[in-house]
Amino acid sequence: MSPVERVLRGLAITLVILFFMFPILWILLMSFQTNETILRVPPSMVFEPTLINYRSLITGKLQTAAGSLEIQFMRNLWNSLLLSTSSVAVGLLLGVPAAYAFARLKFRGSEDIAFTLLSFRFAPPLLVLLPLTIYFQQIGLANTYIGLIWVYQLIVLPLILWIVRGYFEDIPADVEYAYRIAGHSWFATFRKIALPLAKPGIAAAGLLAFIFAWNNFIFALVLASADKQPVTVGALAFVTASGIQYGQIAAGIVLSIAPTFALAIYAQRYLVEGLSLGAVKG
Repeated sequence: MSPVERVLRGLAITLVILFFMFPILWILLMSFQTNETILRVPPSMVFEPTLINYRSLITGKLQTAAGSLEIQFMRNLWNSLLLSTSSVAVGLLLGVPAAYAFARLKFRGSEDIAFTLLSFRFAPPLLVLLPLTIYFQQIGLANTYIGLIWVYQLIVLPLILWIVRGYFEDIPADVEYAYRIAGHSWFATFRKIALPLAKPGIAAAGLLAFIFAWNNFIFALVLASADKQPVTVGALAFVTASGIQYGQIAAGIVLSIAPTFALAIYAQRYLVEGLSLGAVKG
């Protein structure tokens, strides 16, 4: 590659990065501004930074033109962390063994069952909200963490099942057969051979499932009250009768994406390796 081509390639990559990162940078800058600074015309990137937006979220007192308003953003943030982590943990506990069974045990109707589980991802949430609401009220799971974690399996479990199943299918079965011939049980083979080999794929599926669970909005909006709702629903508190609090919204976005961003940075090695697993055969 000639020097001119390297310069042009570097310039093109820089422009692409700036194009995709600019909205995030703008949100970050907005989080350190007041509403008056954000709404000024023309907009400017030169301003006096302030921590009032983050202070409002942490203390739970949102300052508006009409006065102080109580919010529960930090409680909503904790709810998101609890619901997403618990949902992914349950999804991995149920989905990984099921994915291994679908990958290794071929029986009549296995593909139909797997496709039925995947179809839960196809159905719009509004299709199941009404019967779920009535059912949860009858069995006492309405407005509970357990009920929401159960519902989140409609998001998490099919995703984990189908992603991890592909990784198990890419693992040569002969390796497991050789271990079984040595006298080891099916469970020992699954635990000591299949799981370590599929660890990157499981990590990638878990991370993607966590992001999908974290971003869910409609289930928690209908099935939970304010003290159980995640941050995606709690963000509605920033739209008040006196106006939209853009600075607090920007600060809330920064705080809400921080856990998933930190998790992605921590697990990026497993994510890249897991998403590329099986790309090259033989």
